[in-house]
Amino acid sequence: MEVLRPSLININGRIYRRNLVKEEQYEEEEDFSYMGPPESEDLAEDEICDTHCIEQTEKGFRCAIDVPSVLYKYIIGKKGETRKRLEAETKTSIIIPKQGVEGQIVITGPNKSAVSSAITRIEVLIESFRRKQPFTHFLSFPLNDPKIQEGFLRFKDEVLQQCSQDHGVEGSIFQNPSKLHLTVGTLALLNEMEVRKACEHLQECQSVIRDITEGKPIPLEVTGIEYMNDDPGMVDVLYAKVSVKDGSDTLQVIADRLVEHFVSAGLMVREWDRVKLHGTVMNTLFRKDSTVEESGGPGRQTTSERESFDARNILKKFSSYRFGEFELNTVMMSQRFSTDCTGYYTAAGSITFS
Repeated sequence: MEVLRPSLININGRIYRRNLVKEEQYEEEEDFSYMGPPESEDLAEDEICDTHCIEQTEKGFRCAIDVPSVLYKYIIGKKGETRKRLEAETKTSIIIPKQGVEGQIVITGPNKSAVSSAITRIEVLIESFRRKQPFTHFLSFPLNDPKIQEGFLRFKDEVLQQCSQDHGVEGSIFQNPSKLHLTVGTLALLNEMEVRKACEHLQECQSVIRDITEGKPIPLEVTGIEYMNDDPGMVDVLYAKVSVKDGSDTLQVIADRLVEHFVSAGLMVREWDRVKLHGTVMNTLFRKDSTVEESGGPGRQTTSERESFDARNILKKFSSYRFGEFELNTVMMSQRFSTDCTGYYTAAGSITFS
């Protein structure tokens, strides 16, 4: 299983701690062999899985577990080797639906500990490879209020008028004004059941958040810009700074509570000790490809291919730029690579502050 390891990152002179998931690339032809204990290891008699219902049958024991179909291949392995090894080591039978067919993986065995062991080891594989799936949804605070969009478009026009001579500064790297947002956290929801589960968890957060906001929208102001690297002469992403008008940390508390809830539910991986709230206004991933999202996607450039831009003049001239004020009243669970009738991302679910 992958191990989270902390890392420090410098953002405009401030230090933030981030948890980075070790990434490994797997090709289609790789042998996804089971990465468990040696075959000689005996099954622990008390290795009983408490999170699944293991039923006793006339022939032994049985358990059915929900697994998204995109993860079947990791349990099957190349030419079925992983499943065969799991079955041999745990003395169970593992039945997996056809690829692309959503259903349950059924494990049967002569005793409860054997079935429990197979479940545990399948879940280790699922957890490991789930983290390698690209995220499909994200929690966000929308910043696409008409007043903020208007301020952003003025910002874009003024930057292009005053700084277009600076290296890498051109129109295509600006955010779509209809999709301005603060990302709270990302989720990899691999089938409709997981989407529904995530929406239910979001609804569970509403009462807690309304207690924090006292049932009222949060007045925000969007003023100033910042960057997330050490060299302002070579920047890939420029952010707008967002704060609560009364100076409180209400928005930060809500963001941290949301992430805490979804991490504890196993639907999100924690990236920061605290959520780093920022609204992207310029990103070199957008360069010459308006379909690419902030976090990348089909056709995205690799890090080595990205052309950074010189932000020194922008930071000097627009350090206190005022994008505008508005009242935030919504947390959205949005679908990646989508657009609704307003131009924002299509919502899978949402909750309000009032």
